[in-house]
Amino acid sequence: MNLDSYIFHYINQFAGISPYLDKVAIFFAEYLQYLVVFCLLLFLVKKFRRNLGMVIFAFTAAIFSRFIITEIIRYFFPRIRPFVENSVNLLIGYNATESSFPSGHAAFFFALSTIVYFYNKKAGTFFFIASFFISISRIIVGIHWPSDILAGALVGIFSGWLINKISNKIKK
Repeated sequence: MNLDSYIFHYINQFAGISPYLDKVAIFFAEYLQYLVVFCLLLFLVKKFRRNLGMVIFAFTAAIFSRFIITEIIRYFFPRIRPFVENSVNLLIGYNATESSFPSGHAAFFFALSTIVYFYNKKAGTFFFIASFFISISRIIVGIHWPSDILAGALVGIFSGWLINKISNKIKK
């Protein structure tokens, strides 16, 4: 058993133990993302002009990381999901034919969090914590390997950093 598989099974073992924990994991894996996006949009309500750039660049970084970089990596390095060939505690249904590496959710939300962090450290920390919970819960519910999450987080952080560099040049 390799390290990725060992860590996966260690984390995934918590699924199915408690209906309460299962519901929390499912909420984090499937629904917390909507709350994070809603919180980002709240910045526009607070100070529209001041925060519009941050919101635009955050979504740009998130879309770039999820729909461009992640898809390129998936094309060259397809990987089956943990529930396809392993006995796992699967809590949510998912498309078994879609490559799992890297995690698109991790890439999207860590990119978004990186941009928010560059603009507002306190809010960015909240977004990073939420991104971590979204990502780790996707291991608990059985649809991602830990390395999928780690790679997605790195792709997202890199994308956020890159878009931030480009946005700083645009501002000047």
